[in-house]
Amino acid sequence: MKHKLSLIAFTALTSLAAQAADWSDTSLTYRHGSKFAEPYEGNDISKNVVGLSHVSGYKYGSNFFNVDMLMSDSKDPASAGSKEGAREVYVVYRNTVDLEKATGKSFKAAGVRGLGVTAGFDFNTKTDAGYNSKKEMWVAGPTLMLDVPGFLNVSLLALAESNAPSTATLVAKRYNYDTHYMLGLVWGTPFSLGSVPLSFEGFANFIGAKGKNEFGGDTKAETLIDMQVMYDMSSAFGAGKNTFKAGLEYQYWKNKFGNDANGAAGSGAFAKTPMIRAEYHF
Repeated sequence: MKHKLSLIAFTALTSLAAQAADWSDTSLTYRHGSKFAEPYEGNDISKNVVGLSHVSGYKYGSNFFNVDMLMSDSKDPASAGSKEGAREVYVVYRNTVDLEKATGKSFKAAGVRGLGVTAGFDFNTKTDAGYNSKKEMWVAGPTLMLDVPGFLNVSLLALAESNAPSTATLVAKRYNYDTHYMLGLVWGTPFSLGSVPLSFEGFANFIGAKGKNEFGGDTKAETLIDMQVMYDMSSAFGAGKNTFKAGLEYQYWKNKFGNDANGAAGSGAFAKTPMIRAEYHF
């Protein structure tokens, strides 16, 4: 219920923000891959992922929101012995205040477009045979906006993360990890091969260890890189630029959720996942 109320509140806020937005882009996405991995479960899990994304600019900065529904096959079961796959909803929100817009002072320098302050949250809920994650995470820190074709933003964020999993051996109260850091990169660069319009997009998160987990074990530093090459096929449908896009995506995730890929979590804590991806922008 808490997550539903948060989503409803966010939807209301973004609706109001969109009315005052200088620009905005909303998209529906679909992804599929057969090499997803989950700690303690292994690799070769197939997932269909349906997402809704929104990014917009306003007087003082920008907003980003994404919600994904991840639908696994039976290799990541919904419950012990089930032939149904697990279901997960994962939500991300970030707001970046551009300090030049907010203060009137320029922060431009060689190779630097601007400086900002980013804050936001992640949360998820997953129903599966094991951990049943209920993650909540608040983030805040500075963002450097580099002067490149398209955009490249680099953020150094403090993460305050907690979880309240329900497992066969544990029904936990909400557990708070140590505050830790994340170096995050987000980029989008248009390019072309001859007359073929393409773009290289994605993000990379380098996340520090977050102390002990709920079971008393040590967590590990985590690397998550998700990138895609997309083809703008809008002209084939008589639509405007960047309305319909399709392409290939690749996700590299080592020590997933802070689990040691060389420890008990096994190969499932190290995902190397190629995917197909399609987007409709409106």
